[in-house]
Amino acid sequence: MQLTRLNYINSPLVIEYELKHLFRLKDDLTIFDIGSCEGEDSIKYSRLFPNAKIYAVEALPNNLILLEANLERYSISNVEIIPFALSDEIGLCDFYVSSGQIDGKSESQDWDYGNKSSSLLPPSKCLKEEIPWLNFSDTISVESRTLIDVCIEKDIASIDFIHMDVQGAELKVLKGAKEIINNIKVIWLEVEAIELYKDQPLKSEVEKFMNQHGFFMIKDTVDNVSGDQLYINLDKFPSKLFLIYLIFKLRLHNINNRILCLIQKLVHKMKRIVYFGYKRH
Repeated sequence: MQLTRLNYINSPLVIEYELKHLFRLKDDLTIFDIGSCEGEDSIKYSRLFPNAKIYAVEALPNNLILLEANLERYSISNVEIIPFALSDEIGLCDFYVSSGQIDGKSESQDWDYGNKSSSLLPPSKCLKEEIPWLNFSDTISVESRTLIDVCIEKDIASIDFIHMDVQGAELKVLKGAKEIINNIKVIWLEVEAIELYKDQPLKSEVEKFMNQHGFFMIKDTVDNVSGDQLYINLDKFPSKLFLIYLIFKLRLHNINNRILCLIQKLVHKMKRIVYFGYKRH
């Protein structure tokens, strides 16, 4: 299927199953989509949780224009744009702007592959090796603020869910949360196994930080390069019996999905063997 903004927005969230078990769909949630880019995930969260207040955090000026236009195009009224970067300090900082397009993919497909990898951290040699078509020809200055600073300004005492995709700067954002990190219930963040951005924390460091702050990982999609991890704050689930049941149910779901994927791959492989064996005869 051709990747377009519309079919991406209409597709299920990667963690939709988990979110439906962690929250009620009609809850008045506070959600942060940090590194919102063009806002597609904010739109998906808005549709899934219509009573939520969603903060779409994006620093890149060109993306902010597209983000605002997409919210208007899809009639989204419960998303507020936060037009700066989140980090562990307040001030102006360098922002390394990504661009580029996959060979054979055209801009007419309504999906910009290149604008989703900008970062507060400079790209490493590994990133160029892994994604050779991705360019970082521009560096701009953007405003940086901290998560606790935003929460104080917006009178936010707790955060139900954070979706964070900030290209290696995830721990900068969480360190900037300071004491409010204890009042975050669920976090879904990108994690790398190799250094794609210079001096970024890798998987083991991220896991150590999250464990030290009382978060328990319930989903891990990180391969030998990168992926995402889903964490829940153990202190925000006071019923230990429910927590044990929830962890067991979600992990069983993930195991079943992996088994199903393996079965599908094996079936596909067997079909190819049978087909090509038949063709040879």
